[in-house]
Amino acid sequence: MLKKIMRYSGQGLFYGLFVSVIGYFSVAPAYVHFPADQALIKVSFSHAGQPLEECRVRTAEELEKLPPNMRVPVVCGRERSPVKFELELDGELLYRAELPPAGLSRDGASTVYQRFAVPAGRYRLRTRLNDSVRVPDFNYTQETDVTVVPGQVFVVDFNAHTGGFVFK
Repeated sequence: MLKKIMRYSGQGLFYGLFVSVIGYFSVAPAYVHFPADQALIKVSFSHAGQPLEECRVRTAEELEKLPPNMRVPVVCGRERSPVKFELELDGELLYRAELPPAGLSRDGASTVYQRFAVPAGRYRLRTRLNDSVRVPDFNYTQETDVTVVPGQVFVVDFNAHTGGFVFK
């Protein structure tokens, strides 16, 4: 009987200790998700670069050598160009990357996800992107003035179908 009482008392003591530790760490130390005077600039997009090489037309001799069901006159490679991206904040380079295409055949989209904590305030933001190895310079460029307030998340996105960069 005494053994049973000791066992239940010990078990209750350890449960109480466990609950106390969990209770303490649920309120302390205070967790600060983001500093009060900071804002966040987030760059997040996926974009498939242009095909690495131009499509070519097969010659009549090449078509003759192929079986009838494979005689496609135009051949296009699957591999895509890497996407080059730059982000400048007030003339200072904040981020530069050459993003390789995804996939085993390197035919998928290039993806970027970066976060930058900046003090709240007014900035000149410049974004540039090159999605073709055949174009020597950046083929998408956009500059904008942006004012970020403390706690704000400012997003830089890219959509080629709507003309380029999207700022939210």
